[in-house]
Amino acid sequence: MDSVWDFLGSYWWLIFFVGPAIGGAARGISSWDRQRRRDKLEMYRIKHGVEQPAAPPVQADEEALTSEIERTVAAHDTTQQRWLAYELDAVKSLEYPLMSDMREQVTVDFHRARRAAEDLRPDDLDELRDRRRLDRYRDAVREMQVRFDVAEREAKRRRASDFSPTERQALDRAKKLLAMADDEGSSQAERQSAYRRAMKELEGIVVLPDAATDALEQRIAGELGRAAGD
Repeated sequence: MDSVWDFLGSYWWLIFFVGPAIGGAARGISSWDRQRRRDKLEMYRIKHGVEQPAAPPVQADEEALTSEIERTVAAHDTTQQRWLAYELDAVKSLEYPLMSDMREQVTVDFHRARRAAEDLRPDDLDELRDRRRLDRYRDAVREMQVRFDVAEREAKRRRASDFSPTERQALDRAKKLLAMADDEGSSQAERQSAYRRAMKELEGIVVLPDAATDALEQRIAGELGRAAGD
C-alpha cells in the first residue's frame, strides 16, 4: 500500500491528463446512452405507427433558449391534460378502458415515461437553462408524448372489444348510469342510486381510476357514504 501512495505522490501531475480523459469518456457514455434511448423510442414509434412530435431547433441565444423551455413545458402540460381527460371522466374511461388498465404494456410504458418526465421537470424552470438538463427533460417529454399517442391509438382501436358480449352490455349500462349520476338535473337520491348501480355493474369487469370516482363523488355532494347505510 505504501508503494501505491509513493507512486501517487511522485506522479500527482498525471491527474491533469487522466482527469480530462475520464471526464470525456463519461460524457461520451452519457451521449451514447441518450442516443440509444432515442433510437429505441424511434423504433417503438415506427412499430406502432404514430407520428414523431416535432423537435424544436436547438439554438444558443438566451431568447431562443427561453422559447425552447416554454415549448417543452407546454408540450408536457398538454400531454398531461390529454391523460387527465381519461383519468377524471368516468364515462370516457369506460369508453376506452385500456387507458387505465395497468395490465396493458402500452399503458405501463406511458406511465413510466410520464413519471420520468415529471421527475426531470424542476420546480424552478430557470434550472432548465442548463442545456444538459433541458436536453434530458425535452427527450423525456417527447418520449411521454409518443408513449401516450401509442396507448391512446390502441385504446381507440380496441375500445371494449376485449370484453365478452355480456360484459359489453354491462359497460353500456354502467355508462348510462354514470351519466345520470353526473346529471345535475337529477335529484340527489337518483344520482346516488345511479352511481351505486353503475359500480355494481362494473364489479369484476373494470376498475375506474380513483381520480374519476373521487371527482364524481364530489360532484354529487359527497353523500354517498351516508346514503350507503340507508
